[in-house]
Amino acid sequence: MEEELTLIEKNRVEKLENLKGIGINPFNNDFIKKDSVKDILDKYSVVDKEFLEANRLEANTAGRIIIVRNFGKAAFFRLRDGYGEIQCYIQKKVVPDEDFELFNKFIDAGDICGVTGYLFRTRTDELTIKVERFVLLTKSVLPMPEKWHGLKDIEIRFRKRHIDLIANSEVRDVFRKRTKTINFIRAFLNSRDFLEVETPLMQTVPGGATARPFKTHHNALDIDLYMRVAPELYLKRLIVGGFDRVYEIGRNFRNEGISIKHNPEFTMLEFYMAYANYKDLMEFIEEMISALAVHVGGRLEIEYIDGTINFMPPFKKIKLKDSLYEIAGFKSEDIDSKEKIFSILKSLNVEVENNINYGELLTVLFEETVESKLMDPTFVMDYPVESSPLARRNDKDPGIADRFEFFVAGREIANAFSELNDPFDQESRFISQIEIKSKEGLPAEMDTDYIEALKQGLPPAAGCGIGIDRLVMLLTNSYSIRDVILFPLLKPVKQ
Repeated sequence: MEEELTLIEKNRVEKLENLKGIGINPFNNDFIKKDSVKDILDKYSVVDKEFLEANRLEANTAGRIIIVRNFGKAAFFRLRDGYGEIQCYIQKKVVPDEDFELFNKFIDAGDICGVTGYLFRTRTDELTIKVERFVLLTKSVLPMPEKWHGLKDIEIRFRKRHIDLIANSEVRDVFRKRTKTINFIRAFLNSRDFLEVETPLMQTVPGGATARPFKTHHNALDIDLYMRVAPELYLKRLIVGGFDRVYEIGRNFRNEGISIKHNPEFTMLEFYMAYANYKDLMEFIEEMISALAVHVGGRLEIEYIDGTINFMPPFKKIKLKDSLYEIAGFKSEDIDSKEKIFSILKSLNVEVENNINYGELLTVLFEETVESKLMDPTFVMDYPVESSPLARRNDKDPGIADRFEFFVAGREIANAFSELNDPFDQESRFISQIEIKSKEGLPAEMDTDYIEALKQGLPPAAGCGIGIDRLVMLLTNSYSIRDVILFPLLKPVKQ
């Protein structure tokens, strides 16, 4: 197969050189494209054959040739641009001799060209461009993937996304929906008086999440910096500064494992509302996510893997401890001590540090026994304070935080809470967090600047982080996070 492809490549390079030899630039940039394929189809897809014959409607477009059916003195070929695909018909007696000779001798599937002509309908009633002028814009040296039948090799698809996009229309649709999702969220927040901001990607103290950061070095200042694991602490500084509603859609970096749910570089939405609490955010997310489902998929119900998910609000709400009883089937006496939870986790082959506290153990137990079973949109509330270092304590039960996580299809989509604005409580929790990070070999440093910002006065507020990649996975029926990231991180191929 490699030898065959090499012969094809050699043949195309020979054509390219021959084109140069007769004065034709195989990488031409003089053609002016007037219409996208979508424009043509939108305007004329319902126009009948008789009208087209009587009015000679002009079409001028450009794109990649996907397939050619050559009959000697005429040929059909399909032309695709970034917006659609249309059939073209080129005939020796219609186009100038030099145009037809160019097409007949030098053009292959994969080449990019410009065409000018008029529209007609074939015997099968397909809207088609009858070509009057043909221009080669880019000669493709490599053949179309798998002879136009679609690229199936997953490894090649992720490593060579450009080929994947050429071969698979459903992949192109995934990334259009990704952009549609982000644009909708941005418009939704903007319409509710949120201010879009940008915060540092490189930070002197990594904060906002307990994750292993990527480390780099700034030569001019001779200091170590960390790629951000979350923008949270900077966004809350802006709330202190007087912006009541802020958000950021951007990249986060976590130096951790790769799986169908995790990529070291991923996209997050984080937004913060002053004078709001976590219950307000539940209503806000219900409104935003249900409207998003309709915007992207056309209805509240979406198909995902082997089931159907309904985003009709209100979404289910359950307390974390109650979920362990109702969904995992534990009794209160089964999980009332660290030793008992350690024993359960050991039976599940889950390893945890010996110094982990009860609240964190309870959260791990939830993640291992409940999370994957939360298929319908569900808010899980009342997380232990120990596993919620930036969340406000509940007034009635100081052992739990005013926090929820939002799950769909067994995956966490969002994490939200009423913000901790007591600088002394926050400082105490940071100290506890530093001790844990130090034992785990993670960078452990007090963000004293953030504590100072809290002392300036953070108004009552609530904040939320939503994983854009996981959200797009849901909306595009994609099983792996790599399906919705254009260029996921992969282990390099050894040469």
